[in-house]
Amino acid sequence: MIDQIYRKAVLTVSGQKFVENIVRKQGWGLAQRFVAGEEVEGAIAAVKELDAEGIQGNLDLLGEFVASPEKANEFAEKVLHLLDAAHAAGVMPYASVKLSAVGQGQTVDGQDLGLTNGRRIVGKAREYGGFICLDMEDHPRVDQTLSQFRTLAEEFGTQHVGTVLQSYLYRTEADRDSLDDLSPNLRIVKGAYLEPESVAMPDKADVDASYRKLVYAHMKAGNYVNIGTHDESIIEDVKHFALAHGIEKDAYEFQMLYGVRRDLQKELAAAGYRVRAYIPYGRDWYPYFSRRIAERPANVMFILKGMLKG
Repeated sequence: MIDQIYRKAVLTVSGQKFVENIVRKQGWGLAQRFVAGEEVEGAIAAVKELDAEGIQGNLDLLGEFVASPEKANEFAEKVLHLLDAAHAAGVMPYASVKLSAVGQGQTVDGQDLGLTNGRRIVGKAREYGGFICLDMEDHPRVDQTLSQFRTLAEEFGTQHVGTVLQSYLYRTEADRDSLDDLSPNLRIVKGAYLEPESVAMPDKADVDASYRKLVYAHMKAGNYVNIGTHDESIIEDVKHFALAHGIEKDAYEFQMLYGVRRDLQKELAAAGYRVRAYIPYGRDWYPYFSRRIAERPANVMFILKGMLKG
């Protein structure tokens, strides 16, 4: 409950326009701990740097809730450019995309623009042997995102497209079960959006228990799972579960955030586990940055100290 109160307080404050203006003006130097620059070149350089340490990358051009078809198509073109640039640089294109950023919920020529642009993006990734993870957003978008994921998975194959499930939502166990026929590649996370208690678990212990249950169920079903957490107790439990059930290390991976627990990422990679860092970049960094600060009190202290020094 304390975690929920802290997160709600931070997200409420960060949603104030005057706070956003202050942080955007003074906080970019600090945001670079979590964001790999504003342009694609910085993001690809970050992938290569991590690759030298045995850590793979998951690139994410930041942006969400685009309001017009023109802006959605513009964003989609930037994602396609990212895939081209990664391929040209010798980096296997692996990227996360929010369908709301490429037009989800906007109808053009009788089709949902998010799905239309999703097809373009996943198709391009498939050309290069790459992968697109459809990021999950707040709860009103879950049904449409899962439906569009199913469509894209059936058209392009789950080796080229996956999605995300959030353990703090009460509905998620049923959502995971409903996708089993696809043998999907899923990233399991706890959830970072501010959700009402009617749809999301308020207590950390319940969220953690749900998290373990989801990961174990997906593993036992023989599906590839991305364990998106920095929680060392969960990581250790997953390792023991996999060992006890004869699940090979190439059947799952640990995914962590760029700039968070680099030491743990390196330690797991050195032990032979597949590790992937979620590497966001772009000029629309403030919403993402706010959610990272809301996750842990240590993050907000890091920012406050840095801004005071500045």
